[in-house]
Amino acid sequence: MSRTFTDGASVAPETRARVIKAAEALNYHVNHLARGLSKEESRPVCILVSTLRKPYHAVLLDLITTALQKAGRIAIVINVGASADDADQALIQTMNYRAAATIVLSGSPPARLVERCIGTGQKVILVNRGDDLPDVYHLRIDYARAMEQAAQLFHKGGHKNIAIVTRAERSHSLAERELLLQNALIEHRIKVNVWRGASTTYETGQAAVRDLFLSRNAPDGLFCINDLLACGAMDALTRELGCQVPADVAVLGFDDIPQASWQAYRLSTFAQPYSGIASTLAELLSTDEPERICTLHAELKLRGTHR
Repeated sequence: MSRTFTDGASVAPETRARVIKAAEALNYHVNHLARGLSKEESRPVCILVSTLRKPYHAVLLDLITTALQKAGRIAIVINVGASADDADQALIQTMNYRAAATIVLSGSPPARLVERCIGTGQKVILVNRGDDLPDVYHLRIDYARAMEQAAQLFHKGGHKNIAIVTRAERSHSLAERELLLQNALIEHRIKVNVWRGASTTYETGQAAVRDLFLSRNAPDGLFCINDLLACGAMDALTRELGCQVPADVAVLGFDDIPQASWQAYRLSTFAQPYSGIASTLAELLSTDEPERICTLHAELKLRGTHR
């Protein structure tokens, strides 16, 4: 019977037809998990992610899981959570499932736990993390190029005072964007202030505006470390303070989540290479000796919130 359901196995057509008919009558399906115990390419790929409710992760997961399924791979999405204990449990689950590979989309799991996955023989792919670990694969965004473009845009718009709105507890990617933009703005002789809140949510973006614009030295431009912050900031600027965007205050975001293109915002932002990330991950998993570091670019999407 097993030969009937094995690709390339030699089975007489009459025998195959009888077996398939019997399988349909019994509602039999091939157990791919059992098959995966012996075949690496049949074992699941674990995706570790936190804050699944955020639009960025929703878009990215949709494209990654679709790309993996087209490549014949099954994905198991594990919500890492915010605490160290949650991260520990998530990594243990990837080993319990005998995953062929683990894709880390979150900054939560510490390096020591990632090393445990490597020790079990898994292929580990880190997306936008700065860990200097051996035997892992990195997929990174060229933030230096993007942040220089942001600084140039503020400079050409005649801005003199920019506030970077970010989160106090920063992941590697958030910290890198912040530092690179600060340096680029200083090179353009633009004053820069960093405002750090509790999260990267819509509500925190509103709180940033309420705080920043109480000052006499209020900024004439905002760079929000992600689009959710930018949407909250824009609503607070226009609805609460009566400011015009971009005439009074320019706003730039990062990610290009679906809401960024809505008519209510028309946010100028940097688009994460969502499709490129998904296709590159599928390629890394299907290649015997892939490149250790892959770098993708974030495209500037100019809409209506810059001068």
